[in-house]
Amino acid sequence: MGYHIDLESYSIDDYKHLLKSTRLIPSWKILLDNIDENTEAIKKQGVKNLGTLLKALKDKDLLQKFSRQSGIPEPYLVVLRRMVKGYLTKPRRIKDFPETSETVINKLGKVGIKNTRHLFDRIKTVKSRAQLSKETGVNEKDLVRLAKLTDLSRIRWVNHTFAYVLYEAGFDTVAKMTRTDPEVLYEKVKKLNAERNVYSAHIGLNDMKMLVESAKMISLDMELNHMGQ
Repeated sequence: MGYHIDLESYSIDDYKHLLKSTRLIPSWKILLDNIDENTEAIKKQGVKNLGTLLKALKDKDLLQKFSRQSGIPEPYLVVLRRMVKGYLTKPRRIKDFPETSETVINKLGKVGIKNTRHLFDRIKTVKSRAQLSKETGVNEKDLVRLAKLTDLSRIRWVNHTFAYVLYEAGFDTVAKMTRTDPEVLYEKVKKLNAERNVYSAHIGLNDMKMLVESAKMISLDMELNHMGQ
């Protein structure tokens, strides 16, 4: 698979069911308006999955054309495009992860690795991490930590700070996130932040539910269950 969610593997119908089961924030609730009719109108345009949908709406002209042809209002399509595009998470800079040493940052930087996208293919497997360790002089323990932070950073809404929080709270891989109870996640993260004051934003139970659902959309590419990892 790859760093990002494979949008073409998620059908328009699957996404409709996801939206219906998610407690959306106010600015996203427009997507529930006539959702069944809009879903059928999208499919009638030959769009069957999220990847194709994003291509069909990728710029203003195409979005307006799609609106005219499908009968779906432009404001609805603008929000829909923003929602789908949001799954293509931005790479996070290695130097921004808390408690990452300057030595590690500099050694990785010398071989052109400065963010999680650069790092992803170099640390997915036990073998690739061993090779990168040999090439850069970064020990494998540090690379396993960065592999886990990189993995978590693939989840929508998870930036470098929150990846660190999840890691420290024990939810240190995408695989673990997919199996966790959102209420347990919420309580443990809230407790950790109360103790350390890592972030100031309010992150509620519904946010945790959305994180878990987003994690379930990500391919489990990282080999992180070997040798106690």
